[in-house]
Amino acid sequence: MRNTFASLAFRNYRLWFAGALVANIGTWMQRVAQDWLVLTVLSDDSGIAVGVTTALQFGPALFLSAWAGVLADRVDRRKLLIGTQTAMGVLAGGLGLLVLVGHAQLWHVYVFAGLLGCVSAIDAPARQVFVANMVPPDKLSNAVGLNSASFNAARMVGPGLAGLLIAWVGTGWVFMINAVSFAATILALVAMRARDFLPVERSQRGKGQFREGLRYVRGRTDIIVVMVVVGVVSTFGLNFQLTSAVMARTEFGKGAGEYGILGSILAIGSLTGALMAARRERPRVRLVIGSALAFGVFAGVMALMPTYELYALATIPVGFASLTMLTAANATIQMSTAPHMRGRVMSLYLIVFLGATPIGSPVVGWVAETYGARWSIGVGAISALVVAAAAGIWAIRNWDLEVRYRLLSRPHLEVRWPDDVAREEAAEAMRQQDAANRVTAA
Repeated sequence: MRNTFASLAFRNYRLWFAGALVANIGTWMQRVAQDWLVLTVLSDDSGIAVGVTTALQFGPALFLSAWAGVLADRVDRRKLLIGTQTAMGVLAGGLGLLVLVGHAQLWHVYVFAGLLGCVSAIDAPARQVFVANMVPPDKLSNAVGLNSASFNAARMVGPGLAGLLIAWVGTGWVFMINAVSFAATILALVAMRARDFLPVERSQRGKGQFREGLRYVRGRTDIIVVMVVVGVVSTFGLNFQLTSAVMARTEFGKGAGEYGILGSILAIGSLTGALMAARRERPRVRLVIGSALAFGVFAGVMALMPTYELYALATIPVGFASLTMLTAANATIQMSTAPHMRGRVMSLYLIVFLGATPIGSPVVGWVAETYGARWSIGVGAISALVVAAAAGIWAIRNWDLEVRYRLLSRPHLEVRWPDDVAREEAAEAMRQQDAANRVTAA
């Protein structure tokens, strides 16, 4: 247990963790309220409208994340985050006010989703790499895992609370609550002690910095494999806001409360995956591939569940597999990237991760309307299985991996890198030499 929460020993990280937890609860509440508002009030149960809203919210990541990554490597990340968190709070309050006065229209939601997406695209790279300012390198993997745990603990509370509040006071007040929640992160950032921040090398102002990041990634096949796997799964599989809304509304005939509960139950698995990830000292690419494969299997099972209750239970392993994949991917990239390149590399990762959503959401929404809600989940399951299998085969062939399967002993499946094999062979040779020396001495 001590290893799981090791990063909380650092004061600045404790403040960050607490503030982010409150803000994340508000963010999840707004996501549920926004999708429910579009689906049930501003459109005629249109999965495409929800998909377009999601696309507009995540689309700016495709165009702004590269510049935002350069910015995160260059400027004071704390000041940048104070600015972005303030802007997101103002946008949430503006949309909430429109809904409360009864003037909200679908195009208003589209505009606010797009503006929020622009600010989030600038915020995301700085937020991802800010942990390196607060914890030493040997605790970085733990801090990344706890960030995911905070996000998913909020996911357990936020959607269910949003569903209850929507039924009680309406979507407008949910947006207003989210606006206020950003104050927690801002206050936490202001309260941090500057002397406790760890020195992190910044990049100097100059031309071609983003191209430098691209060249760095092109030379790292491990990072490319991670990005491809996460990109495909994110595009077609991680559309839970859309697929859960459509399943709850059209397949099971449920309301806002039941829709919100689905998000909270999914977060049980996600939180478990994040906490387990926090215990890993060194995540690897093979964990990303393996969890993507597991996600495909569990998502396929979830798509076939005949009742609302069984569907809700099936979301738990889906949440576990997806968060294991994402946390392992995030930590693997951050821990293996040079500090002065980390912001730019993470921005490229976020382009793939968040930028996939604008492409996938409308497609998944169209599949839901054309072929049914279950197929909107099935497309993601099939895509995850295909990309995980392809990545595994490519890695075995190109990285000279040694794969062993043993039915009667554990671990049943063992994947060893060439460096691992070389170290074991060297250790065995030393043991044999030592034994020979003892025999000679005797």
